[in-house]
Amino acid sequence: MKLQKLNLISSILISFLLLLAETAQPPFACDSSNPKTKSYPFCKTTLPISQRVQDLISRLTLDEKISQLVNAAPANPRLGIPAYVWWSEALHGVAFVANVNYGINFDGKIRSATSFPQVILTAASFDAHLWYRIAQAIGIEARGMYNAGQAQGMTFWAPNINIYRDPRWGRGQETPGEDPLLTGKYAISYVRGIQGDSFEGGKLGVADHLQASACCKHFTAYDLDSWKGIGRFVFDARVSLQDLADTYQPPFESCIKEGRASGIMCAYNRVNGVPNCADHDLLSKTARGQWGFNGYIVSDCDAVSIIYEKQGYAKSPEDAVADVLKAGMDVNCGDYLKNHTGAAVREKKLPVSEIDRALHNLFSVRMRLGLFDGNPAKLHFGNIGREQVCSKEHQNLALEAARAGIVLLKNTDKLLPLSKTRTKSLAVIGPNANVAETLQGNYKGPPCKAVTPLQALQRYVKNTKYDQGCDLVNCSSAFVQEAVKIAKEADHVVLVMGLDLTQEREDFDRENLVLPGKQQELISAIARAAKKPVILVLLCGGPVDISFAKYDQHIGSILWAGYPGEAGALALAEIIFGDHNPGGRLPVTWYPQNFTRVNMTDMRMRPEPSSGYPGRTYRFYQGPKVFEFGFGLSYSNYSYEFISVSQTKLYFSQHSRDRTSKNSESKGYKLVSEMSAELCQNGKFQVKVRVKNHGEMAAKHPVLLFVRQGTVGDGRPSKRLIGFQSINLNARERAQVQFELSPCEHLTWVNKDGLLVMDEGSNFLMVGDQEYEISNIIG
Repeated sequence: MKLQKLNLISSILISFLLLLAETAQPPFACDSSNPKTKSYPFCKTTLPISQRVQDLISRLTLDEKISQLVNAAPANPRLGIPAYVWWSEALHGVAFVANVNYGINFDGKIRSATSFPQVILTAASFDAHLWYRIAQAIGIEARGMYNAGQAQGMTFWAPNINIYRDPRWGRGQETPGEDPLLTGKYAISYVRGIQGDSFEGGKLGVADHLQASACCKHFTAYDLDSWKGIGRFVFDARVSLQDLADTYQPPFESCIKEGRASGIMCAYNRVNGVPNCADHDLLSKTARGQWGFNGYIVSDCDAVSIIYEKQGYAKSPEDAVADVLKAGMDVNCGDYLKNHTGAAVREKKLPVSEIDRALHNLFSVRMRLGLFDGNPAKLHFGNIGREQVCSKEHQNLALEAARAGIVLLKNTDKLLPLSKTRTKSLAVIGPNANVAETLQGNYKGPPCKAVTPLQALQRYVKNTKYDQGCDLVNCSSAFVQEAVKIAKEADHVVLVMGLDLTQEREDFDRENLVLPGKQQELISAIARAAKKPVILVLLCGGPVDISFAKYDQHIGSILWAGYPGEAGALALAEIIFGDHNPGGRLPVTWYPQNFTRVNMTDMRMRPEPSSGYPGRTYRFYQGPKVFEFGFGLSYSNYSYEFISVSQTKLYFSQHSRDRTSKNSESKGYKLVSEMSAELCQNGKFQVKVRVKNHGEMAAKHPVLLFVRQGTVGDGRPSKRLIGFQSINLNARERAQVQFELSPCEHLTWVNKDGLLVMDEGSNFLMVGDQEYEISNIIG
């Protein structure tokens, strides 16, 4: 009888919880049914947001104000304001981490979200519109979860747009790669997509409602987590004005000026001795003053506390709090501001006006999200329901993104694609072959579906045998004999190797660039034993030195798949069996193992031949490469031809306000800052390139346009990316791609003072193996 009663009570409780989940309402302020709150001016949507925010702040006590300066901001029942959680993640899909107080949860009716490829693979598509569509889908799913009552916040701390400077960095997988232009374009597309702007931008005004809020991180020069005892909390990045101006800052400038992000995260590290979160020049003068940033600035988690406790920059907790708020930071991920701001005010180290300034930025963003406009179901994004989370459209987009990013690195004798009819048996071997979670990388959420590479390949070949090959990805033990046995019996062998989050992740940088443990030994043994050359698939975010595989005749094909998301295994199988033609191109340089002799803490981009320092990234690195930036094969071959360049000689006459100087080779040059906007605008010109697919398969193909300068030295890059477009071509089809170039942006370089300079003389546009000369003539 007691058991029956317990079962009855359990059933009632479950039904009640399900009812709660079904009727869950999103939190919002200014409920029109509440006569008390609806009379407040801050609830009147007809007033400007600045006026509404000013009214709200005026009603708060000092303690109430201070309570709002942390990521988990408490409710204010007196004013009818619900609690708000600033911290949510959406790097490549709405994410969740256990035991972390995120603004989003998966505890209701919505139990999963679309998991797109990790950013480093998405970047390999070189397709800005694809990036926009992914971010747009993420924003829709985030808003759908809020509308379903599964969110206490709509501010997402993504994208990560730090430059992938060093191949050992554990978080490089989160970034779009090593190129500032590529990274900046990614930032723009992501921010516009998730916030609800148009792809071209301009749809959203500074006071218009946001679908969700993007936050570009980590500002700035952050690309070391934990390497040989040096951690991000104490690292002081020594960066030249030249490198800051042409490498580390441009993605953030693009994110703010063109993407119009509503959030920035300041990084843990110091730059030239000053903590990023306490740098007034960085946060207030540069971001807000020069770039026109209009949003909130958050610290990375506990980045305020370390200014005193780890870095010793501040003399007390109160000084640390005063430093960051005076610098222009607004909200602390952590509790340091909640614990020490009151004392800082009492000790007269911090004026209340700085708290009010921060609150103005914070509440402005919450109002732009529509959280102070009454019932969100009646607002602009109120019609986004839970059926749009994990929708078929979004799952198809995840598959499209994985297809577009996967890079073919080797394909000797056209081993791939495999024949679907002649391949009767398959051996699938490797520690990454049958693990779905590895496909997602870090900052992931529960995916809509999970398919492993093994399962995807079994859809093509029923007679598929599997062996793990290694105990784990670290491959401390390799089961060579068992793996060789099934390899000998199969028509073809697919090895799924690489890294996972035990090898590269946040707070964990690599010390080596080779495959871990006995992976190389296993690969080589299987390749020698197999009937035919094998196919090597690498799942990894960072570059790996696979020189042994590149030159091994027993390894016929190599595919890099990054961490390709929930649909990545399907995309891999499609490529291997010819249902998709690969077209991804590497967004990072793949260095040899001996690059690890370079100190990871050395932030210099330019080489120093006298000391043997080789420089970094394709723009400056002088040394051997395993694979270069932009490399990627296809089942098709392509040819390029410059068919039209609207101007081949660009004249920049000297005006009274412009100064022409001479460099060491007696050629003229101008500082772009001293050239008129009209001169720069009038100098724009069009470049048309014809591209032909010579293959028998349709393909999506990224076209990359580089420039190299005729003048060399003084820190000029060997070449740099100035434009890219992705086009679809049928078999044997030709098409034209058009680029608009601005000489003041694309035919310039940054000097040692961090200033943009235009040289007199030749520049060479480069696409594939084709070059076209453009001349700057400075009078």
